[in-house]
Amino acid sequence: MINYNGNLTDNTNLTLEQNRGFLYGDAVFETLKVIDGKILFAEDHYFRLMASMRIIRMEIPMYFTMEYMEEQVKALTENLEISASARARVTFFRKRGGLYLPTTNDAEFIITAEAIAEPLYSLNEDTYEVDLFKDFYVTKQLLSTLKTTNKMVQITGSIFAYENGLNNCLLINDDKNVIEALQGNIFMLKGNKLVTPPITDGCLNGIMRKQILSIARKTEGIEVSEESISPFDLQKADEIFITNVIKGIQPITKYRKKEYGNALASELIKKLNVLIRLG
Repeated sequence: MINYNGNLTDNTNLTLEQNRGFLYGDAVFETLKVIDGKILFAEDHYFRLMASMRIIRMEIPMYFTMEYMEEQVKALTENLEISASARARVTFFRKRGGLYLPTTNDAEFIITAEAIAEPLYSLNEDTYEVDLFKDFYVTKQLLSTLKTTNKMVQITGSIFAYENGLNNCLLINDDKNVIEALQGNIFMLKGNKLVTPPITDGCLNGIMRKQILSIARKTEGIEVSEESISPFDLQKADEIFITNVIKGIQPITKYRKKEYGNALASELIKKLNVLIRLG
């Protein structure tokens, strides 16, 4: 069961060979975490989705308000009988027609959802090893900061990680600076200074990135900075962790020969869960 343009259905009757999301990656999406029918950080997700659609010249349906998005996600999770926590995805794609130049900028959407185990975030203390993925890089441009369906760097990087027994890989931009992990933003702690790459370096404008920056800036004894991170900087860090909406915070335990702690990551997860309960 999915939600297609506001209708719950088992079959969209879309023809794959004419779908622009399939043919050209002409689509943007949001991955949402839903707890008890409520989307976490719904406003941030909604406005990022709307901004992404505007940037790629996709027409936003007048009826697609934030309240409408929340209603449609809730209707789907209830129909699927997901009572606790869900991972949902809202994907907008331009209607069929045209080649690189579309015949219309009107868009359609699909919402999918599946149950996930843990409503709140928890600290994963298992070994989590990463390395750089250097076969391809992410360009420093506005499109790199959006969640589009053009994800070949992340796909080939994921295959590289699997083939090399890694839990994840770190991506670099055309300046050879580290900008993010395969499926999340990256933070690095050195001493009392917490650093994450700026959006201008080409990293995803992450929703959880925004939450962690806000929480960290209110944490006593922590200096927060958005600045470029070189591969050499990673070797001098005390902690490195990855953030995304589904997992929350994932500490990295090993990069090459360097091993890391997770004290700040643990503290931030607790504060993140408090924020969710209050919300």
